[in-house]
Amino acid sequence: MKSSSGTHSVEVSGQSLHAVVEAMKLGQERTLQLLADHGLSPLERTRWYPLNAVLGLYQTILKEIGPGTLRAVGRKLPETAHFPSDLDSVESALRSADTAYRMNHRGSGNIGGYHYMSTGPRSVRMHCDSPYPCLLDEGLLEALSERFKPVDAWVRIEHVSASCRQHGDPGCTYIISW
Repeated sequence: MKSSSGTHSVEVSGQSLHAVVEAMKLGQERTLQLLADHGLSPLERTRWYPLNAVLGLYQTILKEIGPGTLRAVGRKLPETAHFPSDLDSVESALRSADTAYRMNHRGSGNIGGYHYMSTGPRSVRMHCDSPYPCLLDEGLLEALSERFKPVDAWVRIEHVSASCRQHGDPGCTYIISW
């Protein structure tokens, strides 16, 4: 995963952090304890929290609770975070991922982003070079795609193994088709 050394002055909206609470509803006591352990308590939708504390929280969720929960947090982001309101297709939703990312972060520092490239009528390549874990991105991209896919479509997300932050690469690339 990308180093967070350039992110010390970046903050994350409390609105987007509510994805953690929503994804971990069955273990609310544990959720609140994790938030407190990382200095993210009390969690308020209108407050801003240090990105490095949020990254620490996500690493703890991954290590102590598991990858499925971190992916579930990513899947809840479109429901809890700030997003543009004019989304009506998979393409517009995925194209808006970078805009939404910037709506939910503030401060100076290199926070990377979500880079969209159409590869066909029902496929795109997304390159994600944010400091967040891969599983969080996969959950986010999956939820956006499923929410706006045509009724007759299914969503497939392939994490291209040649590029992965977990292996020290600057970003991850995903092929999304529907």
